[in-house]
Amino acid sequence: MCSIIGYCGPVADAEAFRKGFAETVSRGPDDSRIASTGEGVLGFRRLSIMGLTPEGMQPFELSGCFAVCNGELYGFEKEREKLKKLGYTFSSDSDCEILLPMYFEYGTDLFKMLDAEFACVIYDGRTGEYIAARDPIGIRPLYHGNDRNGVTVFASEPKNLTGICDKIMPFPPGHYYKGGRFVCYRDVTNVTSVCKDNIETACKNIREKLINGVSKRLIADAKVGFLLSGGLDSSLVCAIAQRESNAPIKTFAIGMSEDAIDLKYAREVADFIGSDHKEVFMTPEEVTSSLETVIRLLGTYDITTIRASMGMYLVCKAIHGQTDIRVLLTGEISDELFGYKYTDFAPSAEEFQKEAVKRVRELHMYDVLRADRCISVNSLEARVPFGDLDFASYVMRLDPAIKMNVYGKGKYLLRHAFEGLGYLPDSILWREKAAFSDAVGHSMVDYLKEYAEKTYTDDEFETRKMLYDHARPFTKESLLYREIFEKYYPGQAEMVTDFWMPNKAWEGCDVNDPSARVLSNYGDSGK
Repeated sequence: MCSIIGYCGPVADAEAFRKGFAETVSRGPDDSRIASTGEGVLGFRRLSIMGLTPEGMQPFELSGCFAVCNGELYGFEKEREKLKKLGYTFSSDSDCEILLPMYFEYGTDLFKMLDAEFACVIYDGRTGEYIAARDPIGIRPLYHGNDRNGVTVFASEPKNLTGICDKIMPFPPGHYYKGGRFVCYRDVTNVTSVCKDNIETACKNIREKLINGVSKRLIADAKVGFLLSGGLDSSLVCAIAQRESNAPIKTFAIGMSEDAIDLKYAREVADFIGSDHKEVFMTPEEVTSSLETVIRLLGTYDITTIRASMGMYLVCKAIHGQTDIRVLLTGEISDELFGYKYTDFAPSAEEFQKEAVKRVRELHMYDVLRADRCISVNSLEARVPFGDLDFASYVMRLDPAIKMNVYGKGKYLLRHAFEGLGYLPDSILWREKAAFSDAVGHSMVDYLKEYAEKTYTDDEFETRKMLYDHARPFTKESLLYREIFEKYYPGQAEMVTDFWMPNKAWEGCDVNDPSARVLSNYGDSGK
């Protein structure tokens, strides 16, 4: 991970800018640089992953134009060779050094050409314009707002902007900003024609595209590790990576010491694939004492995101403190593509697809945000194979009728794609899904609920929840999270659309807690 900031005009308050930029030093602890660009500035904090030499430091400059980018541009070597033939020279092995030459050649069309997880800001010295863009899923964070003089400011996290902008909003994924407006250059959820591949063809393509998505994310000049929950998604990522590696990969799992569902399954996967595995345990005291820290680093009040972040934050903290790993592969984004426990209740294939579109479009506010912040605050970089653009676009195009759970097992296509090939034992491949916040230990969520119950009386809850119109708290737990959020991000609740919840319009999904535990089909998921 790195941290970027782009101030697209005269800086109104130099001290607020300095303090805001310093808020994300953990994203880029290796080096820092600010460049004057026209009347504005571009800033960059570096976490060295690709092209580790000083020449890979940003902002990059070319013929009076500047660029900063927090990203991984996969397959950049091929594009760099094309650019060399056009007369461009390169001083580093950094993937992001190709951005300015590509911008010179292709303009804003460059963004749809990238196979990448990225957020960037470019200053065009020829026109005096600032251009910003974000990857189609929003894996890399970017926010925007205006200062007191109306100058647009972009930054990696809202905490960079809280002292500068009155209203902060997420930069829309798959868009670029130019000339004062946002333009969509790619929407992976926009399916113009449904793919009618049969089940066996679909599963073959799913397998090949996911293997490719994992393989390209193993390339780094820094050391790579893996988060392994023992669930299907992270287990597949680890199993594929181990087959692609010449030495045991390093896997990490976390749980409560007394009732962590996933630790035993993660250990089973690690033993099966032969990884170098480490378990991290968390205590009830760590959970409650870390709560405010986690909400501040996340910049959200969403219940599901916060619950699931407790374990991820603490395991990443251990990885940062005890290893020299810099890159972590994770299993996020599979659920949005293939379905949750609650999407078993989808009344039709059309409704299933509508829900997938909604979830993928909102990912950057929930699971993807969680992975980014928990990992980057510990000076690590997240890579998400299920968010590979080729893979995600293909799954979104598949006929939703074959993606629905009509097989008696959720995520059937993903499971069947790797069936009988020795990647995972059947006990893992066909295991029922357990929500991460539950699987690290049912008691963890119970501790958080109990802590919130003790914080407010019933009367206090009823009075204080009415202070909020947008995404009004509906439980004491959600009120607790909202009040901590407002302490650090006052008046910025609209950065999040609403609470992540099952689709209440569907029969069986009208619940008052986001955990799959409350659904009637949870079954053996928690065992």
